[in-house]
Amino acid sequence: MSGAAHASGECPALDVGLLAPGRAGSPAEHATSDQAFLQAMLDAEAALPRAQAAMGTAPASAAAEVTAAADAACFDARALAVRARAGGNPVIPLVADLTAAVSPEAAPYVHRGATSQDILDTAAMLVAARTLDLLLADLTSLERELARLARVHRDTVMPGRTLTQHAAPTTFGLKAAGWRALVLDARDRAARVRGGLPVQLGGAVGTLAAVRAYGTAGPDGPRGPHAPHAPDAPDAPDAPDAPDAQDLTLRLITTYAAELNLSEPDLPWHTLRTPLADLAAALALTAGALGKLAADVLTLSRTEIGELSEGAAGGSSAMPHKANPVRATLIAAAAQRAPALAATLYASLPAADERPPGAWHAEWEPLRDLLRLVGGAARDAVDLCAHLQVHPATMRAHLDLTAGLLTSERVVVELTPTLGRARATALVSQAAAKVKAGTTTLAEALAAELSTLPPRPHAPDTPTPPVPDLTRLTELTELTDPTHWTGCAKVLTDRALKRR
Repeated sequence: MSGAAHASGECPALDVGLLAPGRAGSPAEHATSDQAFLQAMLDAEAALPRAQAAMGTAPASAAAEVTAAADAACFDARALAVRARAGGNPVIPLVADLTAAVSPEAAPYVHRGATSQDILDTAAMLVAARTLDLLLADLTSLERELARLARVHRDTVMPGRTLTQHAAPTTFGLKAAGWRALVLDARDRAARVRGGLPVQLGGAVGTLAAVRAYGTAGPDGPRGPHAPHAPDAPDAPDAPDAPDAQDLTLRLITTYAAELNLSEPDLPWHTLRTPLADLAAALALTAGALGKLAADVLTLSRTEIGELSEGAAGGSSAMPHKANPVRATLIAAAAQRAPALAATLYASLPAADERPPGAWHAEWEPLRDLLRLVGGAARDAVDLCAHLQVHPATMRAHLDLTAGLLTSERVVVELTPTLGRARATALVSQAAAKVKAGTTTLAEALAAELSTLPPRPHAPDTPTPPVPDLTRLTELTELTDPTHWTGCAKVLTDRALKRR
């Protein structure tokens, strides 16, 4: 932006994602844009007179006119944002503009019985629902890519690592199956939250008082032309709080929820923020699940490891040789940020009174950031796994890097029946120390240690336990082959892939 443009106050594009490559260009970014939120608020406003018309408390013509006018392209989002400072939220100026956009006959039915929080909360749930639909589609695609990797590499043995060090052998198939299990956990929780996202309709303090009054009154006062009972009907109720008015009010919430394809809450939740907490938890879990995948890819794609690499790696502005794991890096960045954003939403749970000063307002931006971050990360994870390069030969070479030490657990298991666990552990530890100190292999070091063992005393007439001839180097070499010590990895992978 030029200095002149800045001085004039022009803001053609306040946030184009310049510092957010993880969500830039993603479907989630589009679904959570200012324009998308504005449209969601207008959708919430338009659905209300439609629901009232369906209940017979508003004319269908007014509902149709409000719906036709509720087009975000016809409203100035930036002007609404600036004017929102006066009342603290964008719904107040939006209602004024929407009312002015319809005829005098339809104007009384704009925002009738609602409060600003009803509209903004409902809009937030609409945006969340639309973004979660995109997220769930990406998680489904990601699950399929991970299942493919798990099947293809079911038998690909690699070093298992604990506390950054080689531990015991595992398989890449089992690792991919584990990633998939986390993705399915995230998918299941996101789907449950998506199915329960509620509308908000409570009126000024959550009592639905105005909604109920309008249920038996037209725009000009009690017994209006669109009341459920004609003024001269002999069974007309005497007051707005007659039982049929109460029933009509509650049925309006049902109808309103159906209009927006959201769920119906048991109570207005202006200060009962469970829906936001559940949403935050599902999004944070998803970010963490994707982050685990990214953390493993980042570790295994290090130059000195090289067991994995991104199929479409990124470059460097300074070093032409670089092939950076960019997708995994962006996913990891999202996983770093998500917990703090979720914590802000959780911090808003102790919401005071019937509308809190600040706690409600503090939710808006973190919620959008969470949706954007996780949606972008899921997009990147699909791309990452679809093109992930697995290098089994490098994995196999790394199994031999410690000359058999990855099988130390197996050797202890094999020697325990003869030597006892403590003695077997001590012997293998001594052999391992020799391997670390020199050029010998674990098999060779074991052969040397075993050849010096005195015979184990045993009771007379008690047969000596059968002992395999582990002093032979060929037997010990077989025993210390890492590819023969993967336990139930293959079976566990098969078992995990049965989950749908």
